[in-house]
Amino acid sequence: MEDAQVMNEMRAAARQCLLQSCVDEKLALVRRLSALWAAGSLKLDVHHEALTVAEPGRPDKPLLKHAGKLSRRGFATQEGRAVMMHAIAHIEFNAINLALDAIQRFAEMPAQFYSDWLRVAQEEAYHFELIRAHMRHLGADYGDYVAHGGLWEMCEKTAHDVLVRMALVPRVLEARGLDVTPGIQEKLTQAGDLNAVSLLDVILRDEIGHVEVGNRWFRYCCEQRGEKPLETFMRLLETYYPKGLMGPYNVVARRQAGFSETELKLLMQDKA
Repeated sequence: MEDAQVMNEMRAAARQCLLQSCVDEKLALVRRLSALWAAGSLKLDVHHEALTVAEPGRPDKPLLKHAGKLSRRGFATQEGRAVMMHAIAHIEFNAINLALDAIQRFAEMPAQFYSDWLRVAQEEAYHFELIRAHMRHLGADYGDYVAHGGLWEMCEKTAHDVLVRMALVPRVLEARGLDVTPGIQEKLTQAGDLNAVSLLDVILRDEIGHVEVGNRWFRYCCEQRGEKPLETFMRLLETYYPKGLMGPYNVVARRQAGFSETELKLLMQDKA
């Protein structure tokens, strides 16, 4: 990566971060990009049309498999908890890529859009580091276990439209993290891993903010196009999730992230 050609413009730099396959280098580049933006040393070209990114940069390991082929282990053993932490670390690593892709892919958005998603990328990188440190405490590291290979699929399916991306990645995939975290924390508490529980408290707090970012920009896109957010969201759910979404739902966290009472009621009805 050449500083003069890439690291002086946010969206081009985000693309290079996205394509970086070395985990530690990707984390370092995200931190550097965030520091440059905070210092006012980074330009932003909102008009540049991004090139297609078929696959983000990622290391050779973990090996990726379909979600249905992943084995599940209990929380009672140290290795079982390491496997769970590995799954969370993999989600956080993919979340870095998803945030970077939002920056580099979608042109003609307000400057705050790119700033928001850069902050999300930085926080996801921090989450990854927290979880990886705990994995090492448990005697494992990122890449030691197989991982879900489908987390990039929705990114590909929504690459054509920023409104669809905002509707389905933060408001569905990331919001799902809000839903399942309390249950994971309960099992970790029962297993006596209170350190992991505290780390998930930090992640849950930040993820509420990330979903709020998606909510806010989804509604902005709807407003710009004269579309009604509720009807648009439900139509997209019918298109991309014809079988509906599965509960349980963390209603408190979703409310804090900006879901309306009507949306929550409809989701709960869908669960029933």
